[in-house]
Amino acid sequence: MTNYTKELEATASLLATPGKGILAADESTPTITKRFQALHIDATEESRRKYRDMLMSAPNIEQYIAGVILYEETLFQNALCGIPFPALLNELGILPGIKVDKGLIPLAHTEDEQVTQGLDGLPERLAQYKEQGARFAKWRAVYRISDNTPSTLALKTNAEVLARYAAICQTEGIVPIVEPEVLLEGDHTIARCEEVTEAVLVAVFKALHRHHVALEHIVLKPSMVINGKACPEKARVEEVAMKTVRVLRQTVPATTRTINFLSGGQTAEEASAHLNAMNQLGFKIWPLSFSYARALQEPAMKVWAGSDNNIRAAQMIFVKRAQLNSLASLGQYNKTMETEKAVLV
Repeated sequence: MTNYTKELEATASLLATPGKGILAADESTPTITKRFQALHIDATEESRRKYRDMLMSAPNIEQYIAGVILYEETLFQNALCGIPFPALLNELGILPGIKVDKGLIPLAHTEDEQVTQGLDGLPERLAQYKEQGARFAKWRAVYRISDNTPSTLALKTNAEVLARYAAICQTEGIVPIVEPEVLLEGDHTIARCEEVTEAVLVAVFKALHRHHVALEHIVLKPSMVINGKACPEKARVEEVAMKTVRVLRQTVPATTRTINFLSGGQTAEEASAHLNAMNQLGFKIWPLSFSYARALQEPAMKVWAGSDNNIRAAQMIFVKRAQLNSLASLGQYNKTMETEKAVLV
């Protein structure tokens, strides 16, 4: 890992640029197909390429986005202009990244819990991805909240796998995004989510320490502390912000380079409002930014709807969403901006 220290530092520093976040455009083929079909968009390799080209070629996007997580298909595709997507991003000063996990499988001897697979052959794949231009990677673990879950076994197993992945990445000169997602599905209260999130992060950072992962060269991508979707008690924006920051301050070492939240099923507006409220609290131990997928993409995808005629309008919606989250990462977002046309530069 020593040989790559300067490289890791340069990548981590760029990903932590104030006012910028990370676009998660790494939906697997089945996931993006499901989203396309819901909007009656033909789901083909070419339509996926056109859609992702629309996002990455949006005007001025480099002002708000520091990195883009790509799916393996996209990493090896050419943009519509004829150059590879990683080269297109590099020309804009945006870092290309890559999703490297192989999805979820059942965790034996648990109550419908899961563990992420993909460690086998990971060093070889990382070398190939790096040659194609990837500078950072992403690995997602999930934790389901119920009265009995997550179990101790799920906490420890997923933490161990996340740490092994992160250590392998750093030995290959790739900055790892460590993503422990506490799922929004369920009727749990925000208090129960706070309890689970704390246990998850404690387990993750203990495992990262055991595996000698350099925290200054990782991106932590956690979920926010929020009530379950089916919970009758909806938490206020300020409550989500306070509880999320409290958990982070209790569990995340100050040496962690940056925290870029996932949106995890929140609406675009909710994700911006919660991030903004956190940054307005003034606890600037680490940058608190975004690594959103649907909360950045969904409004633009609806406008695009698979038609070339809608590309410009969809790009404007996407850039506006990115700018609003950029402002939220600085504590400068305001709900009135949602309807202000002047928000675009």
